[in-house]
Amino acid sequence: MTDEPASRDVTPSSLALTPELVALTIRPEPERDPEPGWTQLSEDELSDLVRRYEDESRGEPLWVFAYGSLIWKPDFDAIDHRRASAYGWHRSFCLKMTRWRGSPQQPGLMMALERGGRCDGVIYRLSEEDRAGQLRRVLFREIRFRETVDMARWVPVHTAEGKIRALTFWAGPTGDRIASKLPLDEVAHILARACGHAGSCAEYLFNTVQHLEQFGIRDRNLWRLQQLVADEIRQIHDVAA
Repeated sequence: MTDEPASRDVTPSSLALTPELVALTIRPEPERDPEPGWTQLSEDELSDLVRRYEDESRGEPLWVFAYGSLIWKPDFDAIDHRRASAYGWHRSFCLKMTRWRGSPQQPGLMMALERGGRCDGVIYRLSEEDRAGQLRRVLFREIRFRETVDMARWVPVHTAEGKIRALTFWAGPTGDRIASKLPLDEVAHILARACGHAGSCAEYLFNTVQHLEQFGIRDRNLWRLQQLVADEIRQIHDVAA
């Protein structure tokens, strides 16, 4: 559950999970309505959340801790970024989903932070000039439904410049959608097959591992997982190694 340093010059060709294999997992899927029972936040509710996290930032620079897709697709404007480590947390493909990168016929898994270990990632600092606007963008992206509001929390992270308090998302999730402690081979089986209108789970894994490597971060479990997923895709599509 810990991350290990890696060189910054790792290229996609170093990965067993290649763009060509990822392409085999992509297929057209319709965009579906939200999960049954989920209600999108109103504009006023979203504004209340922005004010809440603005107040909780205590007037200090507002940093967002990214450990997955926010690293390679932040969808907000950042004026600074740093490598950072969150102790007491680790990446886990534990969020079951039948939308986005999964379907009711072939559910997928996305990453969240679960307790234990250490997670190396990247923190991004929001612009002070449009802080509320940028915070609104990231909150809408990550927790646009009432049922997912509790998936955001402040975590202390360690950087070369010292300890920083950062906002992160999908940390410590609980409930029926959570599949904790699945064996890696079972996770790989799911990731190699699941796809939704936003893309496949294999694509999500590939992008995450590739961009972590560019920051000099190698997550031991993800590195093993991309090998297992590559093997699964080859077996499904009868592709020689």
